[in-house]
Amino acid sequence: MTAPDSPSHTAPSSTGGGTETSPGPRVAPNFITEIVERDLSSGKYPQVVTRFPPEPNGYLHLGHTFASFLDFQTAVQYGGRYHLRLDDTNPEGESMEFAQGIQDDLAWLGWDWDGNLFYASDNFERYYEYAERLIELGQAYVDSVSGEEMARLRGDATTPGTPSPYRDRSVEENLDLFRRMRAGEFGDGAHVLRAKIDLASPNMKLRDPVLYRILRADHYRAGDQWCIYPMYDFQHPLQDALEGVTHSMCSLEFVDNRAIYDWLMETLNFTPRPHQYEFGRRSLEYTVVSKRKLRKLVKEGVVSGWDDPRMPTLRAQRRLGVTPEAILAFASQIGVSRTNRTVDISVYENAVRNDLNWRAPRVMAVLDPVRVVIGNLPEGETRTFSLPYWPHDVIRESPDGLMALPTGERVPPEQAVRDVPLTRELYIEREDFSLDPPKGYKRLTRGGTVRLRGAGILRADEVETDEAGNVTTIHATLLGEDAKAAGVIHWVSAESALPAEFRLYDRLFRVPNPEGDNPDDIAPDFDPERMGHENEAVPVDTGFLRYLNPHSLRVTHGFVEPSVASDPEGTRYQFERQGYFWRDPKDSREDALVFGRIITLKDTWAKETQKAEGREPRAEKPKPRAEAPQATSHKPQAASLTPEQEAEVARLTAQGASEGDARTLARDEVLGAFFAGAQAGEHAAQVAAWTVNDLAPGLRSGESRVSAADLPALAALLAEGQISTRIARDVLARAAESGEAPAAIVEREGLRVVTDTGAIEAAIREVMAANPDKVEAYRGGKTGLLGFFTGQVMRATGGKADPKVVAERLGAALNG
Repeated sequence: MTAPDSPSHTAPSSTGGGTETSPGPRVAPNFITEIVERDLSSGKYPQVVTRFPPEPNGYLHLGHTFASFLDFQTAVQYGGRYHLRLDDTNPEGESMEFAQGIQDDLAWLGWDWDGNLFYASDNFERYYEYAERLIELGQAYVDSVSGEEMARLRGDATTPGTPSPYRDRSVEENLDLFRRMRAGEFGDGAHVLRAKIDLASPNMKLRDPVLYRILRADHYRAGDQWCIYPMYDFQHPLQDALEGVTHSMCSLEFVDNRAIYDWLMETLNFTPRPHQYEFGRRSLEYTVVSKRKLRKLVKEGVVSGWDDPRMPTLRAQRRLGVTPEAILAFASQIGVSRTNRTVDISVYENAVRNDLNWRAPRVMAVLDPVRVVIGNLPEGETRTFSLPYWPHDVIRESPDGLMALPTGERVPPEQAVRDVPLTRELYIEREDFSLDPPKGYKRLTRGGTVRLRGAGILRADEVETDEAGNVTTIHATLLGEDAKAAGVIHWVSAESALPAEFRLYDRLFRVPNPEGDNPDDIAPDFDPERMGHENEAVPVDTGFLRYLNPHSLRVTHGFVEPSVASDPEGTRYQFERQGYFWRDPKDSREDALVFGRIITLKDTWAKETQKAEGREPRAEKPKPRAEAPQATSHKPQAASLTPEQEAEVARLTAQGASEGDARTLARDEVLGAFFAGAQAGEHAAQVAAWTVNDLAPGLRSGESRVSAADLPALAALLAEGQISTRIARDVLARAAESGEAPAAIVEREGLRVVTDTGAIEAAIREVMAANPDKVEAYRGGKTGLLGFFTGQVMRATGGKADPKVVAERLGAALNG
């Protein structure tokens, strides 16, 4: 399963049915992986089965990337199986276009679900049968009140619900009405099927939730076969159970819905049954991820379509030129926790830059050209220079000493070059020449000198201007190498350079949080229509449109050096001093090159120039909404880091901390001071992760009693394999409450993992002797039983056996 433009990569190497491990980005230890380890160790499940369940009513975006990575990669790391499921139970807005687009985008990321593709709509009949079963059990009834009356009868946070007058209908009457609902005898909204749970529950979700509604709309797969459709809270848990899912992960806004999930599993007696676990969603600065708002941008013509490179959709990022490796690296860096979090946009941008730094050969392009005539170079003469594709710092880091050509061939560094012609007439960037240069300007001025990249030193002698005073031609002289130059600029030959259009993309919004504070707006995988509301009943708040960046797309026309003409279409370049670019796969042709900027380079000069010209900074604060004066409490916008904080991020990442953790530590004085007190040294990455993801709430409130200086010792035990991740986090939590050194708790309670191979092998023999049928089944090809045996061995050793030793010895025993 591959996408047309999918590069060769190995990030998520395990398939849906495999038990391989992934050499690429991994899910860092977190509370969900601890649950998975516990369940496997106890033998609760023989194998981990997860699912990613998008609704096909839009294209996947970067918010989905985090969720899909957590779902799929967790299964990969624990030798389990992952499913792709299209939760298509709402005919309004769903389409085969979106269903196929979702599959294509995930395949582009490298995921292969190995035939484990499911459509919820395939089980409409089974959902209906379960609904009738609930009616027969007296646990569901047909209600006939209006939607407004139903909402009133449910009560509120301080008032219990009131029974509907139809709540006590008999089983026979409910079955008759429900079957007639299916037969199409009633109009939309005339009846609904509700669960009979607890009208007095403090959890409003349990106050007799709706399970089925009447909706006459053609389904993109089922056509007009159905006129009643199950609600998400009913369908989703049933589908998990039908697929054999073990760990059903969803974002935090569904935490109250878990009560319905558990009620259904228990009432319908599913064994074994899946369990739902909620993680904090990850919003991203300077963008929106509500599918309703993304649709609004498309319908209003703000963007050219779902694949407009300024959109956060995966197909837009693909067209922009971002690679799947960069996106997976980003997903692995932002971490998993129980709290919602807005991710600094620079974490994503740096993941893209880091990927492209090793992927993109360096060439020259002039985006806003001004003509230069070299007076001492004869007409018709061409000097050819052999310039390297790669800078020295990248060459030094090459693991095999070879460098890539645009064709992908790897050659010695001295061969990774291209020919660049120098002729009498050149083009340079208009901003690289100034008649009235500001202080500190190190480019070309009248009478000044500058080095042409790889071609010598140039002096500007005379200048031609138009009636408006704009420079049209610079007359210059090429000097010898003994001359001094103020700086270095790029250039292209006017005679041989290729004309091109350059699309300079920037952030679509000019403020970090354009969606405001409405949780419905910022939840990446929550759409009200999934919960049974009609689209038109939930209007889109268009206030976010006021924060659009008017400079999110700038188009220029210039030239690129001729060497790119023979390069493969998918080549990504770093245009020196300009940023990373590639040919737009949709609009670029051989006779009309169109290059889109994937991402900028870090450019401190641009910021200084912006300030000098008195322009507003790009990240302005949003003005308060005049139409909503009652909303006086807003979450603070995520501010850009100061130069000092950026320097601190660089220092922390150099120590080993992840970029996301480093930025949190740089911004948060309390956490930063705590981490500094740890003096973590070689264990900086682990201590930073614990500080940000495990200890932060207690440290901020002043309730945590653990000493920062005690953390490196615990990290050392973990790094040496003497304790497991689960033990480490458990001990850390206890230390935060008691103040006792976590390593001392490990020592006092004898919590170190068992590495004695003799003891582990004895446990393996006992487990195999107790389960001869499973041993036979495993050796007959049912390798998924490996998880069962691992769990039994871990249980036999009190959860203390070294997982690496267990894996090694267990594999040898079972395959022997």
